[in-house]
Parts: sequence; C-alpha cells; structure tokens
Amino acid sequence: MKEKIPLQYQVSLLKRCVAKDLDLNDVLHDKGLTYDHLRYRANEEVRINQPFERIENLRRPQKSIPAVSFFSGAGGLDVGFEYAGFSNIAAIENNELFCDTLRVNNPKQLIIGPPDFPGDAKNHEDIAGVLETKLNISTPFDGIFHGGPPCQPFSIAANQRFAKRDKNFKRRGFSDKERGNLLDDYIWFIKKFRPKVFLIENVPGLFEIDDGETLTKSIAQLKRIGYTIPKPEIVNAADFGVPQRRRRLIIVGSRTGNLFRMPKGNSGHTPCAVIFEHEISDRTNHITREHTAESVLRYMELEYGQRDQLGRVDRLNPYIPSKTVIAGGVAGGGRSHLHPYSPRTLSVRESARLQTFPDHYTFTGPVARQFTQVGNAVPPLLAFRIAEAMYKQFFN
Repeated sequence: MKEKIPLQYQVSLLKRCVAKDLDLNDVLHDKGLTYDHLRYRANEEVRINQPFERIENLRRPQKSIPAVSFFSGAGGLDVGFEYAGFSNIAAIENNELFCDTLRVNNPKQLIIGPPDFPGDAKNHEDIAGVLETKLNISTPFDGIFHGGPPCQPFSIAANQRFAKRDKNFKRRGFSDKERGNLLDDYIWFIKKFRPKVFLIENVPGLFEIDDGETLTKSIAQLKRIGYTIPKPEIVNAADFGVPQRRRRLIIVGSRTGNLFRMPKGNSGHTPCAVIFEHEISDRTNHITREHTAESVLRYMELEYGQRDQLGRVDRLNPYIPSKTVIAGGVAGGGRSHLHPYSPRTLSVRESARLQTFPDHYTFTGPVARQFTQVGNAVPPLLAFRIAEAMYKQFFN
C-alpha cells in the first residue's frame, strides 16, 4: 500500500486541476504520484487478519475425467473445474475476444469458436461435428458438460442499465429471440451426447421470469431421457468463500440415479479487504481507468459502502464481501466499484481477484472488454466448490 499524501495538499492539487482545466493524470505523473497516493477524507486503510482460501492454493490432482464447457466466456467455470481435477478438453464460445483469452490461458485445449470454428451454440450440427471429429466424443459421454447460457434476458442488473422507454428495460426472458432460447440449444447437446453429469449455471431470473414454468419444462425433457435432477438451487458465492456477493442459479443432473447435494457454505463471509492485502503492482491486467479531478473530489467524500450518485459507483466496505462485480454490455464494458482506500475505480486485476481468478490468469483485448470478461464470469472458487462436490458424488 502506497503512502498517502496529506489531505490538505491533495485537495489543493485537485482544485487547481479543476480551476486551470488540467489533466489530473498528467499532473500526478509529473509529480511522481498515482491514484493510490490519494486518500478519502474518512475511513483509513484497515488490515483484517482473516484466512482467505485463494484458488491458487487449492488445486487438486488431475483425475482424467473429461469436461466440455459451453458458453465459456472468459473461463470462470473452466478454471474451477480444472482446479477441482477435471480435464477440460473443449470450450465452446461465440465471442472472438473471449476465445482469445481462453486460448492464451489454455494453449493445449480445443477452443471451439472464432476465428477457427463456429462458436454459436445454435449451430448444433457444426459444433457436434467438431466434438466428434476432433475429440472423438461419442454417446453416451462419460464426462461432464458445464455451462451458463448468456443471461442478459433474465437479469435484473442487466436490464436496469436501460431507460424505462427502452425495449430492454423489462426482462424479456425466453421471449428474447436472440438469446432467450440458448438454454434449449444447450439442452440439445446434452440430449445428443448424454454426458454422465451436467451443470447449468445462470442468474436467479432464469427460474423467476415466468414462475419457473419454462425452465421446469426444459428440465422435464432431460428427466424423460433418464437424468436425475434435484430442484434448482440459488446460491450466494459469498457463502463459499468468494469475497463478493453474487447470487447464481445452479442445476445439476446425472445419469447415475443419484440426486446432487449442494456443498455446504461457510459459516462466515470473507471480507473484500483480503484481496487488497497482497502485492499487485507486478501483476497482469492491473490497469485502472483514468479519472478527472472533479470525479476524485466527489469520490473522496464517500464513506465505506456509499454510492457516488453521478457516476453510479460504490466505495467498497472492506469489512464485508464486495457488491456484485458488474459485467456491462459486450459493447460497453463493466463498471467496476471504487477501491476502499484510494478514491479510484478498481483495476481489472482487482476485479478479477474479487471474482477469485488466479493472478496468473490473463485477460486479452481493450481494458473495457477485459472488465466485461471479468464481470461476466462465474467466480472460479464457487465453480471449484461445486465441481469438487460433483466429483465426490458421481466419480469417486
């Protein structure tokens, strides 16, 4: 943690930038300073002596159980399953930038997506053909399928970004012609290849949008072909050691005849302060957005947990888990929270730490797109806990 400059000097510097229309970033650079030398008016830095299970320290031995990832995004589920010991043999993703990130981090894995392959799950036969010819996957598949069909049509947070007059303000759910039926595309692959176990991950809205009627019908298709599927469960990532509050819907089915039992959560939550207590300056993707002096003058007046209404960003409270890391649109980029100790937004790497990605995991593309990838992902530590339970219950 960098030593903070005196508050009076900081205020004078910021007001001078405003009065003379100076670029704050240039002024800080000329003085050998960064945003991390700046401070809030209230609430200094704290250290919380609480153990934090970093996923880097939890890797299990490889068990040679194949796993195929659908709608892979930047690979949050893939990381969790890999660390739990599964062998990720393929990832299917339609966004070329996300595919770049997957290839950088998994150079030996088959990435089915642009520019090399069609990655749109609607192209059933094309993708099935790649799985059959490149990996010799047959039916039934004695491994795992896992994936989270894009969730924007079901998401409250995603739709709150739009004005009330916009057609997207109300959740469109399964009526969204482009993305609302991607769950059916995923089910098509499950029905074709009959994996031993499958995982569906999504926002709670998938179950809430029409009182669960459409989802129940989709699950019934899989039950009819022999899958045992317990009632969908909504979990909070914070209950599983993730230093962030993030609610997800989890559905697990198997051909073993056994009902999946969700692992028990922790008795206490991990405060987000833990991710700021490890060196970060030498890590990849530690890139922050630039701020104006006017913005910093507003930010520095916030207490822990308060929101800057103009910028719609929240100062993190270090004593509790972070609010959900927001993805933003594919064309817009995520909106990161404010650092608890320095009046600036979080870097990509800090957001990735809140998501529990390992520090070596690299995100490619422009910074705005890196934020999108991080915010869209399933927290790897949550995926790890679920994957570990799936191994013990179905493969041990």
